[in-house]
Amino acid sequence: MIKLLEDSNLKSATRWYALRTLPRKEAIAEVHLARQGFRVFLPRIIVTRRHARKFEIKKVALFPRYAFVSLDLDRHRWRSINGTLGVETILMSADRPLPVPVSVVEEILATADDDGVVDLNHGLTPGNPVRLVTGPFAGVLGTLIKLDENGRVELLLRMINTSVRLKVPRDMLEKAI
Repeated sequence: MIKLLEDSNLKSATRWYALRTLPRKEAIAEVHLARQGFRVFLPRIIVTRRHARKFEIKKVALFPRYAFVSLDLDRHRWRSINGTLGVETILMSADRPLPVPVSVVEEILATADDDGVVDLNHGLTPGNPVRLVTGPFAGVLGTLIKLDENGRVELLLRMINTSVRLKVPRDMLEKAI
């Protein structure tokens, strides 16, 4: 029983900290920190870029030049992070690393897959049924038509004996089951 209490105390002292990487060296920093035994999270998104008349699909950092590392400041040798290849500095407050607010990284982790790719659409895909959760049409069902990069969605609402196209912010929707 005492062992369980000690383990839970150690776990509660572990927090997420942000670190700044060198330009376009997020992945290198991630690899080298992991080799040192640190738990690292580099959230990524998939983007499509046009280059030389071709479209490329790439994984890029969600927060360019930033990554997160999980630390217990009393147990881990966190000062070695600043000397890690690809890392510029861990974000500090006075002489100690500055923790990320509780649950911020956990919420991002919850939407990420095994490769750290974050689903910014929260599982919404065109053609799927959705429900408006706020606004004057709260509770009305519709069909998702299009998602855009600016956080807006276009949907087709079924109302009385007609269908209406509507554009709303993404956070006004949830998947309908």
